[in-house]
Amino acid sequence: MEKENTLNQRIYDFSEKMDFIQTIMIGLIAFLVPTFLAQLIQMVFGAQSVIATNSQIIVGSIVNTALIISAINIKGWKKIIGVVTMPSLSTVLSGYVFETASVYMVYMIPAIWLGNLALIYFYKLVMLEKEKNYFLAGILGIIVKFLVIFAFFEVLNLFGIFPSKLVTNLQTAMGLTQLITASIGMLIAFMIYQVEKKKLK
Repeated sequence: MEKENTLNQRIYDFSEKMDFIQTIMIGLIAFLVPTFLAQLIQMVFGAQSVIATNSQIIVGSIVNTALIISAINIKGWKKIIGVVTMPSLSTVLSGYVFETASVYMVYMIPAIWLGNLALIYFYKLVMLEKEKNYFLAGILGIIVKFLVIFAFFEVLNLFGIFPSKLVTNLQTAMGLTQLITASIGMLIAFMIYQVEKKKLK
């Protein structure tokens, strides 16, 4: 019951119409960005460009921004679960971000879901329910997200799930990249939150 109450926390009591619009927009971002943005970047800048080769950073940062905004603005476990699950499913289905490694991301889906949920949960628990600092909530959420995803990857790697030629890239994607994209997402979401706060005052 405590977890249900935590997931029902949000910063403002939006109208039903605004709540619906935000939920749809965040859901679309969470699903469409991993599917199409990386491919669009490759088409515009070329597959070998610096921007294209770092598309995972761009996509991951946008997705993490959407996760944090949903933590602040959306309530209810059903909506949260939808936002949590969409990015990884989209990434695996598209194969654009992880390319040939995308098939192996199927094994990582449970950890990515748990990691995303942890990020959202800590924002709701620390910032909204406990009324603590935005960045404290973010740092705790990012650390837990990183630990869940990276530890899960390392356990699977011990069992030889991933081909040796992909291990280094996947290790980076499930480790350092997670920290970088979640941190960038935290900063972008903070700017959005500040603008939103001024408008709603």
